[in-house]
Amino acid sequence: MKDIFLVDNPDDYLTLVNKSYKLSKEYIPSDLELIDERYSDGNKYLRKKAKIAFEKMACDIMKIGLKIIAVSTYRSYEYQGSLFNSYVLDKGYGYADMCSAKAGCSEHQLGLAVDIANESLDYDNFDKTKEFDWVCDNCYKYGFILRYPKDKSDITGYKYEPWHYRYIDDIGIAKYIYDNNLTLEEYLSNLKR
Repeated sequence: MKDIFLVDNPDDYLTLVNKSYKLSKEYIPSDLELIDERYSDGNKYLRKKAKIAFEKMACDIMKIGLKIIAVSTYRSYEYQGSLFNSYVLDKGYGYADMCSAKAGCSEHQLGLAVDIANESLDYDNFDKTKEFDWVCDNCYKYGFILRYPKDKSDITGYKYEPWHYRYIDDIGIAKYIYDNNLTLEEYLSNLKR
């Protein structure tokens, strides 16, 4: 069992939340805002800057005849715990551990993560869509990164999730991560060197 550290700066846009860095049960972002219903499947919240950036990205992709929808955003500690447990019951612990975070270990609790689908709402096949290609190539321009890239599960601890994007606020850093095919873990560990 590896050490798990409590995050001490959850409001920082570059905060790392993963299997080793956990949020407190009490943490709820103070600036959550409802995403416009044109860009979500209803009742989805992100932190204010992330919400503005996501809506801008969703608006811009519409200009070329495509559409993206936020299907999962902020999740409470309790909700994440019940979601993880439902995966365990349905598919076993090993599967759950590769595709879902335990309570406190999900960046959805930060209010900075968004799971994206196209109009079909089938996010499992999102990487087979034109919307995915566009989001992959453009998300950094809005301060987002693809959080769980292909062939990086040994670093992130999670399987490839083409639908999961993380807002980090800094377009320069987001571009650097995109250009260098890095995970957030790799970027932050490079800073410490």
